[in-house]
Amino acid sequence: MKQNQWLAPVAALLLAAAVLLLGATVLAPIARENKEQELQSILSTLLPGAESFTQEEYTGEDEIISAVYKAENGYVIETVTAGYAGDITMLVGVYSDGSIASLVVRDMQETYGLGMGALSNVDFLSQFLWNGTSFTVGENVDALAGATVTSKAVAKAVTAASSFVTGADISSGATEWGG
Repeated sequence: MKQNQWLAPVAALLLAAAVLLLGATVLAPIARENKEQELQSILSTLLPGAESFTQEEYTGEDEIISAVYKAENGYVIETVTAGYAGDITMLVGVYSDGSIASLVVRDMQETYGLGMGALSNVDFLSQFLWNGTSFTVGENVDALAGATVTSKAVAKAVTAASSFVTGADISSGATEWGG
């Protein structure tokens, strides 16, 4: 009698596991397709005029660049730089001439009220748009108040993205922390 007591719950548990596995198997391709469509939409927004993107393998030496998406009129470069409180992940739209079309901070853990302003401070972010290919805080970029390290990290990332497109050497002091 005790063996029959456990049979129904075990069978129900196995049936539930099978349903979940089947559901995950069926939905996984749909989730991947939705994620790809979302990425293509973001990339198209960051590089106006581009219709399609292909991810290229990045084999360069710049550790800041984590992904490269090529379009007919430029690139969208994913960067990861060290900020004050952790890594800052950005997507930077760069036209073929190296000028910055747009940028967005995708992930950061900076100090609320200070470095976190890099997410949405229009005055700070707009300094990078169409204003050259190399950016240095204190020279051609005004830092966020109280967030110099974050500001330098963003400037370094944007410069690395532009330099990738133009083939420039970014080992100069303009992109170093001490600069």
